[in-house]
Amino acid sequence: MKIEHHNSQIDKTSSRKKDHIDLCVEENVTFREKTTRLERYELLHNALPELNLEDVDPSVPFLGKVCATPLIINSMTGGYDEAERINRELAEVCEETKIALGLGSQRQAIESDRFHESWRAARRAAPSIPMFGNIGAPEVAKGIATDKILELIDLIEADGFAIHLNALQELIQPEGEPRFRGVLNGIERLVRKLPVPLIVKEVGAGLSADVVRRLLDVGVRHIDISGAGGTSWSGVELLRSLDREINDPFWDWGIPTADALIAARPLCEENDALLIASGGIATSRDVPISIALGAHMVASARPMLKTLMEHGQRQLADFLQNWERHLRFTMFLVGATNIVSLRNASVREI
Repeated sequence: MKIEHHNSQIDKTSSRKKDHIDLCVEENVTFREKTTRLERYELLHNALPELNLEDVDPSVPFLGKVCATPLIINSMTGGYDEAERINRELAEVCEETKIALGLGSQRQAIESDRFHESWRAARRAAPSIPMFGNIGAPEVAKGIATDKILELIDLIEADGFAIHLNALQELIQPEGEPRFRGVLNGIERLVRKLPVPLIVKEVGAGLSADVVRRLLDVGVRHIDISGAGGTSWSGVELLRSLDREINDPFWDWGIPTADALIAARPLCEENDALLIASGGIATSRDVPISIALGAHMVASARPMLKTLMEHGQRQLADFLQNWERHLRFTMFLVGATNIVSLRNASVREI
């Protein structure tokens, strides 16, 4: 794949966004040896579930709305020409299936209004679902004004807003800004001042128990552990980098999704915080396992994007409906009528 280079800051950001999507769709950018470790767990079969399949209800509240299932599509993009179509089509599928949508980084929307439509199109296409935007930790470290975040929220009529912690990606990215001093103070400020819930998420390297505790201590109540084992964003950036040999050992860096979930669960429960599982959620089996390990919501990005780009919206909607069916069947087989019950289902390590 050819990586294009541009001069202006706006063009550089747009080019980087395009590179990310092209690499995620066309190249193998998954972890090489490390897995999510979700495959090491299974739910215990209940031969006497004492319910009917029609009793199963996988719907959940999220960001003040109700989702048909605890699924979130995490968009990877915004801020370049093709992003408008991608975000609109993802949003249309989310609206049809009544699941949540997390949009890609809105940093470009701060730099220029040129691509604002790439985010607005999503909300027009999906007026009823929970939707949240996001910005990277480096912008928070720079002291981004609350008013700027409010503009980003207004841009998509967001129900929530996320800060993504991407220290590894910024370190490897050719244009990266590995400057994270002050991020936690900035997060604390935004928790207090934003009119919508603040979500703090990793991007595939996982959150440790210590980081989760520090986020909870400053008031964060929506946490996405985004563990290792799925898309390696350091791998994506390595494919764009000139220093591949030096940085290659970091391709598999991170805390596996299952480990991060298990560590975060008791802390989130003690603080009545909502826990989101993401990072390598690639099969329908991963969803109920993640919930039984402690997640309230489960998010997936690259599998959804690849399905959309390679097969279209109808195939993506069918894909999501199959995941919902698998979730309902699994809930029936463990005797769980709702997601709260599924979170308390018996899991064993295999």
